[in-house]
Amino acid sequence: MYCVNCAKEMPDGSRFCSACGARQPGVVNAAPAPVKRLMRSSTDKKLGGVCAGLAEYFDLDPTLIRVVWLIALFCGGVGLLLYIILWIVLPLAPRATAVMHTTTGTVAQV
Repeated sequence: MYCVNCAKEMPDGSRFCSACGARQPGVVNAAPAPVKRLMRSSTDKKLGGVCAGLAEYFDLDPTLIRVVWLIALFCGGVGLLLYIILWIVLPLAPRATAVMHTTTGTVAQV
C-alpha cells in the first residue's frame, strides 16, 4: 500500500501515512479494540483474585505473577501491603454467565 499524497510505502490497512500524516481514502475503519480494565478475577482466584486479575490484564500466566508476588513478599515485605491495597481498590470482575440450550429448545442459565 502506498500513500496517495507522498507515494511512500506504508503498512496495509493504515488510515494515515506515517511519513506525511495524510488520511488515506478507502480504508475501512476497523472496530475499536475493547477497553481492557484492571479488575480482580472472580473465576481464577486463590485468595483475593489480584494476581489472576493482573495476569489477565497483562496477558501473562497467573502462576508467574504469583511467583513474582511471593518474591516481593519475602524480599522486602512490600508485596503484602501492595496486595492488600489492590484487593481493596480493584473492583471484582463480573462472572461470565454461561447459557446452555436444552434439547427441547429452551434456554437455561447455568
